[in-house]
Amino acid sequence: MENNTNHGWVSRTSYAFGAFGHDLFNQVMNSYFIMFVTNHLFNSSDTAYNNKMIGVMTTIIFVLRVAELFIDPFIGNTIDKTQTRWGKFKPWVVVGTIVSGLAMMLLFSDMWGLTSKPMYYLFIFTFVYIVMDIFFAFKDIGLWSMLPALSFDSLEREKTATIARVGSTLGGTIVTVTIIPMILMFSATNEGGTGDSRGWFLYAVVAAIIALLGAVSIGFGTKEVNSRLRENKEETGFKKVLWILVHNDQLLWLALAYVLYGSGVYLTNSLMLYYFTYVLGDAAKFSILGMLNMGIGLLAVSLFPALAKKFKRRNVFVICVVILFVAIGIFAFADKNFWLVLLAGALFNLPQPLIFLVVLMTFTDIVEYGQLKLGHRDESLVLSIRPLIDKLSGAIVTGITGMTAVMAGMSGNAKVSAMTASNVWTLKAIMLGTPIVTVIIGTIIFLSKVKITEEKHAEIVAELEKTWGKDDAKEK
Repeated sequence: MENNTNHGWVSRTSYAFGAFGHDLFNQVMNSYFIMFVTNHLFNSSDTAYNNKMIGVMTTIIFVLRVAELFIDPFIGNTIDKTQTRWGKFKPWVVVGTIVSGLAMMLLFSDMWGLTSKPMYYLFIFTFVYIVMDIFFAFKDIGLWSMLPALSFDSLEREKTATIARVGSTLGGTIVTVTIIPMILMFSATNEGGTGDSRGWFLYAVVAAIIALLGAVSIGFGTKEVNSRLRENKEETGFKKVLWILVHNDQLLWLALAYVLYGSGVYLTNSLMLYYFTYVLGDAAKFSILGMLNMGIGLLAVSLFPALAKKFKRRNVFVICVVILFVAIGIFAFADKNFWLVLLAGALFNLPQPLIFLVVLMTFTDIVEYGQLKLGHRDESLVLSIRPLIDKLSGAIVTGITGMTAVMAGMSGNAKVSAMTASNVWTLKAIMLGTPIVTVIIGTIIFLSKVKITEEKHAEIVAELEKTWGKDDAKEK
């Protein structure tokens, strides 16, 4: 028993470090790549050209990410079919990290000066972005769909997911802390308070290396459960992938609720640096918010098991949504008051890792729901929907962020001194108004349609043990 316990901690720690590198990479791409595009990639004296290229770039990203929504379930299905000596997931996590990391480095560059030749640049950019997105999808789906393969016990999954979320929270928030100071350190000049193109490229290199180290940690440190419950009665063919997704009602309702929540919250996160840069007029102070959020996020995640036990996951979700709205209310009146902005930003960050864990655990438990209802166990297929939703939300947010930067006069060579009251109002209206609408609708759907609770999952596993075989759930 002691050896199993020790290995459990090794597995959790390795998984957490992998999640750290993964979310660091994801945060750089999802939240800050668009600022590199709007403020550094296209910042010539020709404002019309800059805005045109920004519009084309954000449209390409949106189209590619929406197109990939139809690919991700098949990526999950491919992972489910994988049989290697290292298991289903590890090869995809490591290879996906290597390829997507190299692609990200290229994306945070001008492709050897090709921005002066728009057609050539856009062609190569599209190809590299597709490669990055597909291999990141293999890594993303492989990483998070490992969770139900590490244990069948819902409480044990909570422990593993909580420690992993500590890692991912630290990875995501450390970007907020370090991105401006490190970019400035790497940069030769300081364009608009956010460094230069060289600084952004070198920061992307560091992020890619850390993500790779995390993937290697997962490769060496984790172990899948050996149980016949994980053996499918029949292989899920490509033709049956969409049938399985469409007939899993709980998966569809949770997906809809999460995409509404995610689109609103991620938009606010994405526009936060614009607020610090162009409203407060001091991008360097963004690191202070990052340090505060790091501590708050780690505290919130560490409390999740206790909170879930005392209040149950659904109630934790509701409490978190209330905190989000309080934060938005403070932000609406903060204007240039740094301390109110800091308070609002910290409160807005506080519930996000908790909501992520509630949603992740519900997705994980839906694996057994689908197994019982449809007669298939499809770990990666089911878990592929969560990162798929993140990508859809990311695509929506990228498009709106680029549009907002142009509409609010916060792109190219924009100066803080040139910001008007109308510019600031445009930013705040989109940054704060959007999540109010989307999060309310998403919460209503989650509470009224998603029925998978801790108790319901325990009943499902008990029934599976009878129908799949009495001894199937024994973990070896």
